[in-house]
Amino acid sequence: MKHWGPGLLAAVTLAACIPQRPVARRDAAVPETPRQIAAEKPETPQQQDLQEQRLLQSALDRQNQDKLNYKIQPGDLLEITVYKETDMNRTARISGDGTITFPLAGVIKLSNLSVPEAESLLAQKLSDYLVRPQVTVLIKEYANKQIYVLGEVKKPGSIEIPAERRLTVLEAITLAGGFTDLAAQDRTKILRGAGAGSQTIQVEISRITKQGDKSADIYLEPNDTVYVPQSFF
Repeated sequence: MKHWGPGLLAAVTLAACIPQRPVARRDAAVPETPRQIAAEKPETPQQQDLQEQRLLQSALDRQNQDKLNYKIQPGDLLEITVYKETDMNRTARISGDGTITFPLAGVIKLSNLSVPEAESLLAQKLSDYLVRPQVTVLIKEYANKQIYVLGEVKKPGSIEIPAERRLTVLEAITLAGGFTDLAAQDRTKILRGAGAGSQTIQVEISRITKQGDKSADIYLEPNDTVYVPQSFF
């Protein structure tokens, strides 16, 4: 049997008395918040571009969540598709009493439902005739036309376009509370459309506010997204 000397025995005893830090578990990834992303300080132009893309994606994720929580209203135009049943696909406008007429399902009330709830209800109605129907509902046009202002503004979110006139990008930012102190005003973007037809329009705010160039104050279209990035310096 080996005999430990007094020094080695004391070291082992001391180590046993030191509280051990718990090992961090690697659980499922938690989505980054804009504040967490902004806390990182990019040092190169490439890092700045990457951080701006992450901030934009975070803002768009919030916007998509808001759209999922939106309640369908009379006058909304829906695009409804049923997987592998192309002859049933329809574009339908919600009537004044909140209903649409859909093949096999008949008259069905969708107003005051979220998009996932409308999909579930339509699938339930069609399940009497189809095997496990998969229904997708997209809001193609909102009855209350709106735009979104995201990023470095004081009150980010959706803004309803007035029925009597159009909104410009600077008016929309003003309605969103104006810029924050961290806003990179001249890198403001308008995101328009989706998919292959989408486009990004750069807006130099200083041309409007300092040079008086009203042509730079672009009119917004329904469902446009105005994004104000953060200044890194």
